[in-house]
Amino acid sequence: MNLVFLGPPGAGKGTQARYVAERHRLVALSTGDMLRAAVAEGSEIGLQVRSIMESGGLVPDEIVASLISEALRRARADDAVDGVLLDGFPRNLEQAKMLEEILERQGETIDVVLELRLEDDALLRRIESRIAENPSERREDDTPEVLRNRIEVYHRETRPLGDYYRERGLLHEIDGSAPVESVTRAIEAVLSQAADIGGQRKAG
Repeated sequence: MNLVFLGPPGAGKGTQARYVAERHRLVALSTGDMLRAAVAEGSEIGLQVRSIMESGGLVPDEIVASLISEALRRARADDAVDGVLLDGFPRNLEQAKMLEEILERQGETIDVVLELRLEDDALLRRIESRIAENPSERREDDTPEVLRNRIEVYHRETRPLGDYYRERGLLHEIDGSAPVESVTRAIEAVLSQAADIGGQRKAG
């Protein structure tokens, strides 16, 4: 099963992605984590994207697609996993088309798209609370100004993906403002239904 997680920064995608990946034997691919690792390592890609990330901008599609393509190839070769969970990619329609092309070349498709929905004010309060409670875990891009910019970018670039995947019958919206356990149960209900449908298709 191949999943795509959509949602604005601070919606809780990372928490849910870790749980879902472990429960369903998926490789969780977070472009944010991959890019931050590249920056920390001082790699060629890291040097290219550092200033973009610090300002809350979007990293060029070609760079992200290259990272994702290689990560998907490695995941597909691992017999210990049953698919991938993409968190942070695609971020726009062009990346969505890139992802479809990458998966097609590897004989794969997207099975489910989950979108965590949360109002902007709630997102800002959640991030500010996280920073106040865990100052040692604060990232360089965890500032109100950068967060507002990231939210604006999300609405402009990423929200249109909801309609794109809805038209393909893949989108499932989840209330991201609910308690963590409730969000998890809602996600599990979607994945259980998807697994049942997938099983019926194989049986047919």
